[in-house]
Amino acid sequence: MTDTTRPAPPATDDVIRASGLGCSYDGHVAVSDLDLTVRRGELYALLGTNGAGKTTTLEVLEGHRRPTTGRVEVLGGDPADRARTRPRVGLMLQDSGLAGELTVRESVALSGAVAGRADDVDAVLARVGIDHRADARVLQLSGGEKRRVDFAGAIWGTPELVFLDEPTTGLDPEARDRLWAVVTELREAGVTFLLTTHYLEEAQQHADRIGLMHRGTLRREGTVADLTAGSTTTVRFVAPVPLDDLPLPVARTENGLVVVETADPQRDVAALLAWAADAGHELERLSAHESGLDDVFRSLSHA
Repeated sequence: MTDTTRPAPPATDDVIRASGLGCSYDGHVAVSDLDLTVRRGELYALLGTNGAGKTTTLEVLEGHRRPTTGRVEVLGGDPADRARTRPRVGLMLQDSGLAGELTVRESVALSGAVAGRADDVDAVLARVGIDHRADARVLQLSGGEKRRVDFAGAIWGTPELVFLDEPTTGLDPEARDRLWAVVTELREAGVTFLLTTHYLEEAQQHADRIGLMHRGTLRREGTVADLTAGSTTTVRFVAPVPLDDLPLPVARTENGLVVVETADPQRDVAALLAWAADAGHELERLSAHESGLDDVFRSLSHA
C-alpha cells in the first residue's frame, strides 16, 4: 500500500480505491488530491482533457508509478505488488510493444504465460476475431489487428480487473462491436473494467459511471444521467420572419441560423411547429440537439 496521509477508507467490495492521490514530478503537479472508487463488476470510464493527469493516474493504478501522496488499493492491496496483481489484472495499454517477429498465436500465449492465468490460445483468438491471423507475424498486422491481439492478451484467463486504454483505436465498426460484446460477456462473469477512451459515445453507451478529469483533479463523476442532468436542448432553424416576431426567445444566431435554448424541448418545439403551420411558414434546416456527454466534456476546458 502507498503513503498513508489519509485514514484508510472502510473495507468494501471496491476493486479500486484511491484517496487523496497526488503525483508530482520534475516540479509539475500531474494529479492532485484525487479520490476514486471502482466497484466490483462495473465498467468505469475515466475521461480527461489533454494534460488532465489521466495517464498518470492510470500508471499509478496499474502499478507502474508510485504516487507522491495519498493512498491507493487495487484488489485490496498495493498495485505495485506485481506478483500479487499480475494473475488477477489484465492490461490493454495504448502501446503494448508487441514483438514484430512473433506470430499472433505466440504473442497471446506469451501474454498468458506472463499473466500466470490458464486459457486456450486458439479459443481466445477466436473470441476476439483474430483467429484467421493466428500464424501471421505481428509485423504483418494492421493497426486494428494489433489492437485485437492486445485485447486477447488482456482478457486471457478471465482476470478480475481489466484496464482498457483506448481499446478501439484503429478498429472497424464490426471489430468494435465484437470487442464490446466480449466485454459484456466478461462483465456478466463478474469482471471489472476501467476504460479510458477519446470516443465519448462509447463511454456514454457502455460505462456504468464516468469520471471527468481536468487539470489534475476529478471534476465530475456519475452516471450519464447524473452528468447531463439539467442540460438544455438547442433548436436551430432559418428564421422566416424577423427575430422579434418568432414565438420563442432567441439565444443567439450562428451561421445564418436562429438558436433557441430550451429545457422543455417537447413543449417548445411543438409550439414552434404549430406557429409555423398556422402562419404558413417553412422552417428550413430545422434541427434539435440535446446536450450530452460531449457538451459536459467541453465545458471542462472552460472551468
